[in-house]
Amino acid sequence: MLAQRTIKSLTRATGVGLHSGARVELTLRHAPPDTGIVFHRTDLPDAQPIKINAHAVTDTQLATTISAGDARVRTIEHLMSACAGLGLDNLYVDITAEEVPILDGSASSFVYLLQSAGIEQQDAPKRFLRVLRPVEVREGEGEQLKWARLEPHHGYTLNFEIDFRHPAVDATGQRVEFDMGSGRYSRDIARARTFAFSRDVEALRAHGLALGGGLDNAIVMDDARVLNEGGLRYAEEFARHKMLDAIGDLYCIGAPLLGAYTAFRSGHALNNRLLRALLAEEGAWETVTFDDENDAPAGFAQLAPAW
Repeated sequence: MLAQRTIKSLTRATGVGLHSGARVELTLRHAPPDTGIVFHRTDLPDAQPIKINAHAVTDTQLATTISAGDARVRTIEHLMSACAGLGLDNLYVDITAEEVPILDGSASSFVYLLQSAGIEQQDAPKRFLRVLRPVEVREGEGEQLKWARLEPHHGYTLNFEIDFRHPAVDATGQRVEFDMGSGRYSRDIARARTFAFSRDVEALRAHGLALGGGLDNAIVMDDARVLNEGGLRYAEEFARHKMLDAIGDLYCIGAPLLGAYTAFRSGHALNNRLLRALLAEEGAWETVTFDDENDAPAGFAQLAPAW
């Protein structure tokens, strides 16, 4: 049987929110089979738990936000991406403020935390959401066109293309393909950092955003170049980070996907629209388990390798 996974022991992190700039403590805990990924605002009295699903996403401005009642948690996509990359099905996430800490701006710190806690298999079948028919969402026309698509595939592959038209971005690869069954998420995707243009930072801060951002947790560019002293971590770090975000956004459907995702200039909003479109279309998906690991897509039965 291809089994569900959680972490063995409790692990913690402290940092600041990218947009709020507020100090936040994050605690990640073991969760029983069939729990899913559940966030809990421990700073709010009587706060409702927020279980991850596509309809729990209530805001997608510059980040993915989930809500239940009066409780909300912002900027969950990097943590969700790490959970997807490591194949975690069940996790309790306790958080002391409304935004997940940005840490180094990538998913690598979350991968480290989760792997340090240990990953264990559970006595319950892993449930996948398998795409049965193509579903696509589009936005804009001409130079403003954006789109994202899910198609049937025995596995989980992603193909993402960006188009920023900036000298520093143009000098890098703007298209990335990735196979989740490769076992290379930690090496090839997780270390890609979020990025921003210095000309936009002042405007964002005037609107209460990017208050916790800086060169230690983001790639920052002026009109011509990357300002970070160490440069880029990958030749295609911009495109890889957008794929990292997409992996996290798509994991908000509440189960690992079996399908092929292709996108052009997509973002948090369009990714969530794609999930909702898939769920709303009768006959476009089904839930599957694998009693025999050999029937699962290649690479899905192995635990993610350590760094």
